[in-house]
Parts: sequence; C-alpha cells; structure tokens
Amino acid sequence: MPNVIANLMLLLWPVVVWRLFVALPPGRALVWSLLGAYLLLPPPPAKFDLPLMPALDKESLPHLAVFGVVVFVLALKPKILPESRPARWLVLLFILSPVLTVATNSDPLIFTERYIRGLHLQDAIAQPINQFIMLIGFLMARNFLQTREDQRDMLLALLIAGLVYTIPTLMEVRLSPQINNWVYGYYQHLFSQTIRGGGYRPMVFLYHGIWLAYFMLTCLLAALALWRGDTRQSRIKFLIAACYLAVILVLCKTLAVLVYAGVAGLMIIMLSTGAQLRIAAALALIACLYPAFKAAGLVPTDFILAQAEAVSPERAASLAFRFQNEDILAARAFERPFFGWGIWGRNHLHDPVTGQITSVSDGYWVIVLGVWGAVGYAAQFGLLSLPIFLLWRRLGQARSDARTRFVRETSFSMRGDSHPRADLARVSVSPYVGPLALLLGVNLVDLLPNATLTPMTWIISGMLLGHAEMLARQRKEGVEEGLRAMPEPARRRTVL
Repeated sequence: MPNVIANLMLLLWPVVVWRLFVALPPGRALVWSLLGAYLLLPPPPAKFDLPLMPALDKESLPHLAVFGVVVFVLALKPKILPESRPARWLVLLFILSPVLTVATNSDPLIFTERYIRGLHLQDAIAQPINQFIMLIGFLMARNFLQTREDQRDMLLALLIAGLVYTIPTLMEVRLSPQINNWVYGYYQHLFSQTIRGGGYRPMVFLYHGIWLAYFMLTCLLAALALWRGDTRQSRIKFLIAACYLAVILVLCKTLAVLVYAGVAGLMIIMLSTGAQLRIAAALALIACLYPAFKAAGLVPTDFILAQAEAVSPERAASLAFRFQNEDILAARAFERPFFGWGIWGRNHLHDPVTGQITSVSDGYWVIVLGVWGAVGYAAQFGLLSLPIFLLWRRLGQARSDARTRFVRETSFSMRGDSHPRADLARVSVSPYVGPLALLLGVNLVDLLPNATLTPMTWIISGMLLGHAEMLARQRKEGVEEGLRAMPEPARRRTVL
C-alpha cells in the first residue's frame, strides 16, 4: 500500500505547479508540471478518492492543478476549443460521446455469484469530466506551445529529464526495480515481469518497464531532433547525449522500442521535413484504421509472429498471447460496435460463474474500442492524429505559395512593374515539426500492442495542432495583406 510519502507527494504537487507557473513562461511551466508529475509522482494504486470526484492520481491531479492555476489563479484565459473546425468537432465528440455509451449500457452483466451493474446517470456526468481532464494537456499545449522556440523548449525538457532519469534507471538495472518500493512503499507491477535477459528491466516511478523504455526512446529522438534542427556549433552535445541514451535504451531490454529507435532515428537524421510528415501521416493512418484492418482480417499476425520467432522465441510467445487476447476482446467490442460497453470492466470476458475477468488487455486500441466503441475510438485517435495531417497540408500549401510567389515576382520584374512585397504569406514551418510528428506517429503505432498513452503524447499532439493553426493564421493574414497591396489594374483608354 502507498505510504505517507506517496500521499504527501500527490498532495503537494498543485503547489509545485503554481510555483512553476509563477517562475516560468506558461509553455515551459506546462511542460515541467506534467513531465515532472509523470516521472516523479507515485503510480497507481496511489490516489485520492473523493466523493463525486474522479480519482486524483499521478495523471489527473497534475492536469487539474494546471487548469486551476492557468484559469483561476493566473487568469490567462486560454482558448478551450481549437480554431480548426475538424479539431473542434473531435474535441466535442471525445468529451461527449461517453454520454451515448452510458445511454446504451444501462443493462447489468449477471453471473452466477455476482453481477456488474449497468451505467447510470452519475456515469454520464463523471465520464465526460474524466475525458476533459485527459485533454487538459492537449488544450493547454495548443495555446502555449505553438512556435519553433516552444518546440525546442519541449524537446530540451525531454532531453534534460531523460538524462537525469538515467541515474535511477542505471541503479535499477544493477539492483533490480526497487526505487518505487523504497520511496513509496510498494511495487507498482509484478516483479516477475521485470526479469529479462539475465538482468532486470527498470521502472523507477513509471507503470512498467515498457513505459520507461518508451520514455527513454522519446528522449533519444528528442536529442536527435535537437541535433538536426539546431544551427549552432555546440549542437554536437546533442549527438553525444543521443549516443548515451541509446546505451541506456539497450539496457531497458525492450525489443520493440529498440526497433522504433533504429528506424525513427534514421528518419530524423536522413529525411526532410516533408518526408518525415508523410511517414508520420502513414503511421497515424494505420493506427486510425487498425480496427477496420483487424475486422477484415488484413493484419498479418502469422508473418509478425514468424519474424518475432526468428529473433526470440520467448518474445514470440508473449506476442502470440497478446494477439490471442486481442482477438477475443475485439470480438467482444464488435458486439456493441458504435458506443462500446462502457467502464467497470464490462468490455472484458468474464467467468460465467464467478464473474472474474478472464481476458487480458494490452493494446490501448482494443481498450478504447471495447469501452467507448467506434465513435469514441474515432474521436480519440482522430484527435491525436489530426495535427499530423494538418501540418502535412500546411507544408504543401507553404511550398505552393513559395512557387507562386516566385512566379509573380519574376513576372512583375520582367514587366518593370513594382510588385507587392506581401502578395503571399511567407509561412515558415519549424524544423522540429517533422521529428515531433514522427514521435507522435510512432507512439500511435505503439498504442496497438501497448497502452503507452502518456501526458507527453497529448502535449506533443496539442503543440503540433497549435503550430498548424498558427501557420494557417499567418497564411491567411499574408494573403489578405497581399491583396490589399496589389496595385489596381490600369484602366483602358478608349478613343472617346
């Protein structure tokens, strides 16, 4: 059970959030408030259960603290709904679709020895609140992390946090995952799952070794993005940090994350921003359409298992177990395809006598599909993916505008006329957009076998949406200014 220190850390974190927002610009304060909470606060079961309130744990409590400080203490007045119309509708659908899930799941699930109640009016109130809390980081990042400098701050924060976190990580590699038990008084996961390859998979204060490995992957890719996007001579330090983090990532003993690191790292180093956005869009599309692929039998599970078997029979057995449960839970989800089964474990299979859950859910996609149905799945994965598609479109528009600008200016010069200086928007896409989009795309694909949705996922998606909306505003303002600057066409002189 969590000790006094665990409860005290949760209790004091709103004060930390307040001090960060007083001392730092809003964007940096937002990043460190949520990133620090993710890395330092005790994982479940440490939480506060208050009447008529969602459980306050290491994710929900910092988000509520950020919202309270920004809106009520500092009165910064962030815009809650996005400017992009598709994003606005997806936000509303994400928050409100649980009401329809509650309305279609009032029936209890009855077993011989127990039953699981149906969903009631209180769930129709509580679940939209939970959905909004989940979105706070996304919405605040869209407001406060829009520019190139903001993106660099975010990547630098990830790198610094990752480098500091390697110290307890190396301790657990050597001594076994004990730090959460020493500090907070409990193990956050089965100790047997930390034993891997003759050693240990570290966890520190995260949920599982997979989460820590994925965080180190994020920090490694952040270092490569800073090295690629920075123009200063001192950028070699980012490459050195990336090499160090690559060694730490190997010690985390998670094969899939090593594959992500190799592929995504090469893409960040070698590909242009446009190519990175195209690949990120393809990854996001795969994640969005995965349930349809699964229903149509288009997921090559046999091929994937054969490749895993060639690398590690143990990993292949684990993957086969995941696929087996994924098929079971997907079939369960398709029984109520539109709005899902709702909460309280109703999306699982149960023993008909005892009512105990007999299925295991690993992939986040099948959890969302089973709980909230296709509507909730489209809202959540669509909202996470949309910024990538918007930025891909904005980059294409910027290139088209540049070509048109060149043709117009050349035409005016050849005629000897003075051409307007602002005939089209000069939109500058941040060099960090491609790596951040790749980071998000890889995370979306990892949500298929795992449940590695973290506050950083929402922050990256929100900051990319904010940048896309900023580019759209710049383009619109530039076009309007150009139209005002265009000279009036000369009137023809007639003989009369």
